Amino acid sequence: MLTSKEKKYLRKQSHHIQPIFQVGKGGVNENMTAQISEALEKRELIKVSILQNNFEDNHEVANEISAQTDAEIVQVIGNTVILYKESKNNKQIELP
Repeated sequence: MLTSKEKKYLRKQSHHIQPIFQVGKGGVNENMTAQISEALEKRELIKVSILQNNFEDNHEVANEISAQTDAEIVQVIGNTVILYKESKNNKQIELP
């Protein structure tokens, strides 16, 4: 579980990152979560964009992705979800 200080730091780090995944009307599926897990292992911090044609609540989508990838939700802002998961092999981010 991330502290508020750590979340603030990660939000600052994620400011310049572009979303690399999009959740559309198909919702979250197994293939997508596998790819998100791989991306989290390489990058530790990613953004996921939720498209307008997805009719699920953004927080539900974020919770579903988080549960399936064991990632922490840093922030859900508008249609964007910021996720963090500490990498086992490619540790890049040092939390305060």
